[in-house]
Amino acid sequence: MAEPYKEVVISVRDLVVGFGSATVVDHLELDVYRGEVLGFVGASGAGKSVLLRTIIGLLPKRAGRIEVLGVDLDQCEGIVKRAVERRWGVLFQQGALFSSLTVRQNLQFPMREYLDVSDRLMDEIAIAKLAMVGLPPDVAEKFPSQLSGGMIKRVALARALALDPEIVFLDEPTSGLDPIGAGEFDTLIRTLQQTLGLTVFMVTHDLDSLTSICDRIAVLADKKVLAAGPLSTMLALEHPWVKAYFHGKRARAAQDQTAANQL
Repeated sequence: MAEPYKEVVISVRDLVVGFGSATVVDHLELDVYRGEVLGFVGASGAGKSVLLRTIIGLLPKRAGRIEVLGVDLDQCEGIVKRAVERRWGVLFQQGALFSSLTVRQNLQFPMREYLDVSDRLMDEIAIAKLAMVGLPPDVAEKFPSQLSGGMIKRVALARALALDPEIVFLDEPTSGLDPIGAGEFDTLIRTLQQTLGLTVFMVTHDLDSLTSICDRIAVLADKKVLAAGPLSTMLALEHPWVKAYFHGKRARAAQDQTAANQL
């Protein structure tokens, strides 16, 4: 029986990225399918965030091709490129909120860049996005310095959703959160993904996130994507780092907890 068709919304082919004499990713290839949560994992410093930032255009590549939503990002510019960029949202590491702006102003930043709407409508959109991530309206007038770590993550996620994107890039979304906060944030991501029909590209090292909300996992090792598939695929790999990561004590605890939650 043939497998059902899966639409590729992010296609990376023969990608080479480096800094100076160092090559970080070398002829890397990866597909991300519409409507999935893809967890992207690898050792610290392996290049996970480098790949994300290269896909969204913040880092230059030395070779290769990147297509997002069917558009070759090297072959488009101006209005076409802005139209593609508007269809994704990004949650950066540590939130990356503008410290001198209020929460409302942070959420409205992408709106002012891409939309031509009234201030009143932007205010209404900002409050709606805060509600989507479980935050009350009064948070809108606070500054990032007045927020807890978990609230910063939620505000950053609300900003990533400001333009109603089809794809959301998450860079270590649960980093720095306590286990309860991280679990709640994972649940929020999954709920939003299912409700809004999002495609989620999530760079993470959090085993709980990988086992609880990811449809597929892609492993970055030796400057390439070593494998991509469900958790069962990862558990069958013989690569030393992959075995240490997915078969260690913390991995077993995460898998046991996931199994218990499914009972």
